[in-house]
Amino acid sequence: MKKIVISLGVLLVLGIVWYLFLYPYDYVVRMQVKTFPEAITQTLKLWERDNSHMKLLEKNGTESFTMELSFSDSTHIYQWDILPVNDSLTKINVFARDKAHSLKNKISVPFTETVFEKRTKKTLTDFLTVINEHIDNFKVGKVLEEQFSGKTCLCASRNTSQLDKANGMMKDFPLLNNAILKYRLEPDGPPLIEITEWNKEADSLRFNFCFPVKLPDSLLNIPELFFKEIPPTKALKAEYRGNYITSDRAWYRISDYAKNNNIPIAELPIEVFHNNPNLGGDALQWRAEIYIPLKDAR
Repeated sequence: MKKIVISLGVLLVLGIVWYLFLYPYDYVVRMQVKTFPEAITQTLKLWERDNSHMKLLEKNGTESFTMELSFSDSTHIYQWDILPVNDSLTKINVFARDKAHSLKNKISVPFTETVFEKRTKKTLTDFLTVINEHIDNFKVGKVLEEQFSGKTCLCASRNTSQLDKANGMMKDFPLLNNAILKYRLEPDGPPLIEITEWNKEADSLRFNFCFPVKLPDSLLNIPELFFKEIPPTKALKAEYRGNYITSDRAWYRISDYAKNNNIPIAELPIEVFHNNPNLGGDALQWRAEIYIPLKDAR
């Protein structure tokens, strides 16, 4: 009996030493959100960009992030792990620590609600509000295999971050629209973008913003613009409804579907926009068709 008590005592001491001096975090928050992981990660990046006291230090793919949060009296480190439960539910684990007061927090957290704990809870509650509002403001329909019909287009090319895609389109919209009117080109469908490079790690894009047109009889040289034939292709398609700033949520939904169903795709989306955001209105009524071509389909 004495040996058992001594063994339990040793284990208890070792456990306390491990918790106080080896365990790298002071507090853990676990949450579940009814959406797919990439909708959360992209919202997290936008949230960080909009808050000057936050800084993403490191990311590992689309599921693990390290964030630094600077407050007036302390600096906190959050390790985010964002893990799919199924195609419509995601688990978020946030491991938090205070860079300068970690030991003090570890001693206090089991017995009282510390300032660090209160601040962590409030920060993550604020993020839950942001992500839930975002989820309510877009919808991605069922993924289907369909044919993109192909188009002849007048295009402008841009390099942007993924978050600035819509801003790039807005800058080129007057240029394209004025060229259509000036050169009396005949429109042949709604505007679209063709992604030509997508770097997920860097969140960077190269894309062509295009107005489909009937090809003129004589070749025109239009400053800053070019004509391009986008060929027909078999693709996975989903309908997106919401603000076009976040239409890339459908890219991830299609990409996840392809991965889960072993369908090889070329991750270079084509988006066809059926509404003009300049006219305003309910963004949930804005519709876009999102295509991601099957690999080697063209």
